[in-house]
Amino acid sequence: MTMLHALSLPELWETFYLYKTSLLCPKQEARRLRDYIDRRAYEPVCRGIGGGETFPLPRRAVISKMHSDKKRIVYIYPEPENTVLKLLTWLLLRRYDDLFAPGLYSFRPGRTAKDAIRWLLSVPELRHMYAYKLDVSNYFNSVDLGRFLPLLERTLKNEPDTFRFLSSLLQEQAVLEQGKRLIEPKGIMAGTPQSAFYANLFLMDLDRFFYEKKIPYARYSDDMILFASTEAELREQAGILRSLLEEKGLTVNPAKESFFTPAEGWVFLGFQYKDGVVDIAPATMDKLKAKMRRKTRALCRWRDRGGHTGQQAAAAFIRVFNRKLLDAPEDHELSWSHWFFPVINTDFSLRVIDRYAQDCLRTIITGKRTKARYDARYRELKNLGYRSLVHEYYAHHRAERERPTALNP
Repeated sequence: MTMLHALSLPELWETFYLYKTSLLCPKQEARRLRDYIDRRAYEPVCRGIGGGETFPLPRRAVISKMHSDKKRIVYIYPEPENTVLKLLTWLLLRRYDDLFAPGLYSFRPGRTAKDAIRWLLSVPELRHMYAYKLDVSNYFNSVDLGRFLPLLERTLKNEPDTFRFLSSLLQEQAVLEQGKRLIEPKGIMAGTPQSAFYANLFLMDLDRFFYEKKIPYARYSDDMILFASTEAELREQAGILRSLLEEKGLTVNPAKESFFTPAEGWVFLGFQYKDGVVDIAPATMDKLKAKMRRKTRALCRWRDRGGHTGQQAAAAFIRVFNRKLLDAPEDHELSWSHWFFPVINTDFSLRVIDRYAQDCLRTIITGKRTKARYDARYRELKNLGYRSLVHEYYAHHRAERERPTALNP
C-alpha cells in the first residue's frame, strides 16, 4: 500500500494521535486532532488527492522565528489539508530515516536538539577543539527546485504517486496573501509540514560527507557546526562546508557565521558551551529580555489607558511568559523548559532571567522604575501566578531523578 492510500486508514490516524499526544502536545491541539479524526475530516482531503483534484493554495504569512525576533516567510495550507500533510510527513520521516547520517538531528524520530548538544559533549577532547558554526540564509525558501525535485523523485522511486502529488505542490507558484493571489518562488515552502522532510533530504549528502570523514559535525535544519583540533584544520573544513553549500545554490548568513577558539567555547542551537559548562547562549537570553521589555511597555500602556490595575497587567505578563518558558506554547514550538532544562548544567542565566522578569512585573504593578517598585513583594508576584525558572529547573531535575527506570527484560 502506498503512503497516499494509507492516509485514509482510520487505524493509522489513531496511531498518529497516540504519537502526538505522547509528546508535549497542548491540550487544545490534542482536542482539535481528536475531533478531526472522529469527524473523519481527512476523508474528503484524501479523496481529493486520490482523484487528482487541485489542492488549495497555501496562505503566505510572516512570523517570528522561535526564540528570536527575526521574521520569516512561511506558507500555511487550510487546516483540513494541513493535517493530512502532517500525517504524510510523519510517514515520510519514518520510512526514509535510514537515509540520513547520524549527525543530522532535526525532525527525526527519537532525536532532538538536546541530543545534538549531548552528542557534541561526548566528543573526546571537545573542550580543546576549535569550532565553526553557520546558518544557511533563508534555507527553506531558497532551495532550487531544479536541484531538489530530481533528488525527491529518486528518493520516492517506489512511491511515484506520492512524488507526483508532492511535486505538484512544490511547483505551484501561486499563493494567497490577505485573500489575494500572487506568484512567487517559494523553494521547499517553510511552514508546511512536508518542508521538514525536504530540509533533511536536500543536504543529506553533505551530512554524510562529514560523517564518513569522521569530523565532529552536527546539523539541525539550517544550523550547522563542526570541530577540528587546530585552527588551520578548522579553516580548511569550513571552506569545504561553504563550497558544498554553494554547489547546492545556498548561501551562508554572514551574521550567523562564527569561529570559536577552545578558550571561547562555542554556541549552537541557543546553547553556550565553555569549559564544561552548558548554559543558555547570551544572544538567546538578550532576545528574551527584549521581548519582556516590549511586553512591559505595552502592558503599562494598557494599564494606564484602559483603567486596569497593575495586578491585572502583571497577570497578563505572567500568562504570556509562563506559556513561552514553561508550557508548550504551540503545536510547532517547544517551551524553554523543554528545550533547555534537560541539557544546561548551571542556573546562572536562569537567575538573570528571573531577576529581569521580576523587575518587569514590579514596574507593571507599581508604575514605577525607581526603588519604589520593590513595594511589590515577591509573594504578590507568586500569588499572581509567577513561577521562577530556577525553581522550575531544579524541580525538573528532581522529577527526572525520581522517574522510575524501566528494567531490561
